[in-house]
Amino acid sequence: MAKGTWLAALAALATAGTGQAEEPTETRLAVEGATPPPATLAQVDWLVGQWAGTGIGDAPAQENWLPPAGGTMVGTFVQQDEDGEVRFTEHVYLMEEDGSLVLRLKHFNADLTGWEEKDDMVTFRLAAIEPCAAFFHGLTLRCADPAKPGEGLVAAVRMESGEELVFRYEPIGRRKAE
Repeated sequence: MAKGTWLAALAALATAGTGQAEEPTETRLAVEGATPPPATLAQVDWLVGQWAGTGIGDAPAQENWLPPAGGTMVGTFVQQDEDGEVRFTEHVYLMEEDGSLVLRLKHFNADLTGWEEKDDMVTFRLAAIEPCAAFFHGLTLRCADPAKPGEGLVAAVRMESGEELVFRYEPIGRRKAE
């Protein structure tokens, strides 16, 4: 699917449903001009691993995070369609910058053509950090249960329409704590 077509479909999915906008519950927005809070990658080490669950339209989705290297955690996101084919992917960098964290990503169609221009990317600045949760401006990564890191991951993104897309994942290849 071409970038413009997929973006239109993504926007339609974000606004589908009852016709009424639901109030975002997972994402937060930083105050304009606010200084991001102090944070390090050590505070988000619970992200490391492979996660699988449901994504857009309840189709399969997967998120993977590597351990930090040189002040950066590299991640990938894969959104499949209802037939299990790759719909699009994201290449993600979670980095320490200016004493805080910033998340940058680029989107790619299934044929590896990019959505953003060559040198452009989507940037999310940290708005708040809590045990087992990182709230970026319009994007959340948090443990499903803060008392049980590693047993579930919730990721949410606020669309330009104000709607949220929420992804719920289980760990792949990890034993859950008893």
